[in-house]
Amino acid sequence: MLHRILRTVSVSAIALGALASLQPASAQISVGSVRVASGLVNPLYVTAPTGDFSRLFIVEQRSGNVGRIRILDLTQNPPVLLATPYLSISPVSTSDEQGLLGLAFDPNFANNGYFFVDYTDAAGTTHVARYTANAPFMTSTTADPLSAQSVLTQTQPQVNHNGGWIGFGPDNLLYVDFGDGGNANDTGAGHNASTGNAQDLTTFLGKQLRIDPNGDDFPLDSVKNYAIPPTNPFFGSTSALNEIWLYGLRNPWRASFDRATGDMWIGDVGQGAIEEVDVIPAGQGGRNMGWRCTEGNNCTGLSGCVCNGPTLTPPVHTYPHTGGNCSITGGYRYRGNAMCSFQGLYFFADYCTAKVWTVAWNGTTVQNLTDRTAQLAPGGGTAINLITSFGEDAAGELYICDRGGEVFKIVPGPIVDCNGNGVHDGCEIAAGNGHDWNGNGVLDSCEPTGTPGCFGDGSTQTACPCGNTGVLGHGCENSGSTGGARLDGFGDPGSDDVVLGSSGELPTVLTIFLQGNTVNNSGTVFGDGVRCATGTLKRLYVKNASSGTAFAPGAGDPSITVKSTQLGDQIFPLSGAVRYYQAYYRDPNVGFCTAPPGNTWNVSSMLTITW
Repeated sequence: MLHRILRTVSVSAIALGALASLQPASAQISVGSVRVASGLVNPLYVTAPTGDFSRLFIVEQRSGNVGRIRILDLTQNPPVLLATPYLSISPVSTSDEQGLLGLAFDPNFANNGYFFVDYTDAAGTTHVARYTANAPFMTSTTADPLSAQSVLTQTQPQVNHNGGWIGFGPDNLLYVDFGDGGNANDTGAGHNASTGNAQDLTTFLGKQLRIDPNGDDFPLDSVKNYAIPPTNPFFGSTSALNEIWLYGLRNPWRASFDRATGDMWIGDVGQGAIEEVDVIPAGQGGRNMGWRCTEGNNCTGLSGCVCNGPTLTPPVHTYPHTGGNCSITGGYRYRGNAMCSFQGLYFFADYCTAKVWTVAWNGTTVQNLTDRTAQLAPGGGTAINLITSFGEDAAGELYICDRGGEVFKIVPGPIVDCNGNGVHDGCEIAAGNGHDWNGNGVLDSCEPTGTPGCFGDGSTQTACPCGNTGVLGHGCENSGSTGGARLDGFGDPGSDDVVLGSSGELPTVLTIFLQGNTVNNSGTVFGDGVRCATGTLKRLYVKNASSGTAFAPGAGDPSITVKSTQLGDQIFPLSGAVRYYQAYYRDPNVGFCTAPPGNTWNVSSMLTITW
């Protein structure tokens, strides 16, 4: 990447003129949103297969009694919603909290085409089923509707609190969320009156399950097609369902895995007063999340467990039903690339108010609760209302679904983007996808300095020895066949922060940066190259290349003008003094250029800098 950046830099009047307006790429402090899809019917979730960066799959809860999965083509700008559904499932329940609720792609989808759905049928039974995409799996626009295979089912006692989120964890196992089955106090028909379903370990209701859908521990049961991982907390128990991973959930509405840590985050909807966010460290199953003894951290007075007892896992964040808030929509910790200052922040929302917040997580507690609602407002007469879900694409960028049939992408707020690639410059620097060798906060590729010349590409009167002519703009070719070395400068001479970079050298060779006070445009043979910098020559810096590129000055080195003055050639920033720079570097292959014999070095192109 670095070599590519350096090779594509060219000093032009436009680039140099832009230097005056460049500002350091400070940290991002805001986000925005852009609508990427509309005209949907009750969108509830978005996701994508691993490695599929060109598509986003949208779950439509139902259109009539048909649940659908739609494809958004991300390769087009703006993205295009394909008219033909990827998959339609019918009949699904038309009740408010039922229908097609969840979608998860097998981690090996690229090879097996498997994906899993969670839906409630017309009779009120939850189905987790596996389908197979049509080939080729990573590009086909439809799945096979006849490929359905049941994974598991659960009869729902009520039409609400069905859960419905499913997802694969970093362990490649499938996690399935079930609500407690409805009714305000988890005590109605189909409920365990003494403990409530959420505390009853003999039912799936109020639980998160962990199963292996690629195994089958129930070969005689056509409806149950999965294996139970032996690492499950209740594996082997005769008093608890072995599938259970977590219990004590009321109505988990959207969960997610942190891509970086594997931790599980859950938004669990409260009863009448408190909403909560739960965090479960990676791999730590068997936890009791507290319902129905606690709502958030509040005691309900109901039986089944000891309120706020030591066996309960308390939420990491709660908020009350004030200001119109009523129901949490769980989200994600941001792990994309477009918004580096938001790395690790957890986004979540309230369904009724459409407020969106972020919190930071230090591994123990949440911090810095920030209301992002105003920042995310798309404007232009468009609004985000009734947020049903967040979702991630394959790149880790986040999306918001609203009940009004729209999907919005969370995007950076105003950014510094000197190279026009849509990524905040500070993020590129932080991720190592761009460089700031002089440390002034501006991408080097956006502030080239100096005038290139004295190439080894046939443009000088003196040809490269042995006919080893380099590519346009580079020095003479070397034994590594890199096209020759090119010298570039980055930074502002007036600020005395210029850094020289010689790219296209051999991987780790010794490099000496030369400065001359006159120039010989014809050039003279110098080793295996052509040197044009001449006059009073100074060896400014001696550096070793890394991956074929050498930089100077390095950390702790004096600036070029200071070093030159120390060596007896006094120059100052803004003095108007002109100096000429080249790098010569080791090329120990004596057989590469045999005349004159014994040459073991080569020379970069030249750079002229006016101080």
